[in-house]
Amino acid sequence: MTNHSSGAGSQILVDGRPASAPLRDTVTVARKLVRHFADNVTPCGSLPGEQLQSDVMDFTVVCLGLGIQMLDEGIGPTDADLAEVRNSSARWARDGFPLTLVLRILHEGIREAGDLVASNARTEDLPELLAIQKVMFSLLECVTVAATTSYVEELEAVNSERDGAAVNLVTALLSGRKAATAARHAGVELADEYVVLGLSIPSHPTEAVTHRRKTVVARQKLRRLQIELADASGGAALCSLSPDGGTLLLPGAPERAWMISLLDRIGAAAGVPLTATSTRVHTAGIPAAAEQVHELLDLADQLALPPGLYAMGDLALEYQLTRPGPGRTHLARLLDPLQGSPELIETLEVHIGHDLNRQRTAKKMHLHTNTVDYRLERVAQLTGCDPTRPSGLRQIQAALVARRLEVAHTQR
Repeated sequence: MTNHSSGAGSQILVDGRPASAPLRDTVTVARKLVRHFADNVTPCGSLPGEQLQSDVMDFTVVCLGLGIQMLDEGIGPTDADLAEVRNSSARWARDGFPLTLVLRILHEGIREAGDLVASNARTEDLPELLAIQKVMFSLLECVTVAATTSYVEELEAVNSERDGAAVNLVTALLSGRKAATAARHAGVELADEYVVLGLSIPSHPTEAVTHRRKTVVARQKLRRLQIELADASGGAALCSLSPDGGTLLLPGAPERAWMISLLDRIGAAAGVPLTATSTRVHTAGIPAAAEQVHELLDLADQLALPPGLYAMGDLALEYQLTRPGPGRTHLARLLDPLQGSPELIETLEVHIGHDLNRQRTAKKMHLHTNTVDYRLERVAQLTGCDPTRPSGLRQIQAALVARRLEVAHTQR
């Protein structure tokens, strides 16, 4: 067994008495320390239940006993001696007691115990005071390592259980299986309807270093996003995600503005701009909705749309044009006369992308507005479709989309 030696070597005396004497009545001292914790560290009345308060008391008694052993025998605690410290920390992790409070209680308790031990010291007891300080630092190290290690291990186990249950629930919903049992295991109340989002997560700039580094950075990016998603949604969002994207399920009918804000928040946490597509359905319609939003997401990628949130209403025309056929081919060929003038196609795309505003188009392309007008006139002359008139503009817009889709199709 590990022996965490304090290095003291023998019993430490203060003013001719064992230095541990002020700690010997461990229950009384522990009770005073718990009251001190309530006043100065955390109100014990705010802890979740009397059992946890009792655990703090028992934990303090154990730590005092370890301190007495080290002061009297100069022998540090073994792994067996620290078993109760580990067990208490594991219980607190599972009960949701914050690790920061566990550590504050440890540090404050050992500091107070050290003050008690040194309270009767005389000037000539300086060597003993130094020995006491060494013992207390050693005790703090042993207990902190044991408590923290156990807490983190238990928390990881709890999170793994919770994540596994959540994954089973999302899998059931996306596959159309009955999800009531999975929802109970995950501690989730199923909603009558959900907003289904397809999410695309681009690579973070720091991912392109080495293969191993890329994997690590990608996982860190995803973890930051998941933490922010849980916080922003109050834990209500369900997800099936990889570092490249996946599917989100938001219960109820959240407003579009809220969903845009959510994307901004989780994108900022991940350090990348996000693209998402959405639709709202009853729970039974989730599988078909998930397939549809991912088709829309693929479409947004093919059209090189900017990051943001898109619904079917935003991409209805483009969605219909994804179906290959004579209609799409005909539309794409409307722009064939412009193949030798790529600046005309660029002008059309920028002009439409800036809501047909000539001044903004000219500014974006670093041109004079007269040059923009001239190019639009040339488009009308070459294609027979006038982009300055509603009838011609509709055909030009559809032709641009069809052309992008045709190009994307040939590149696959």
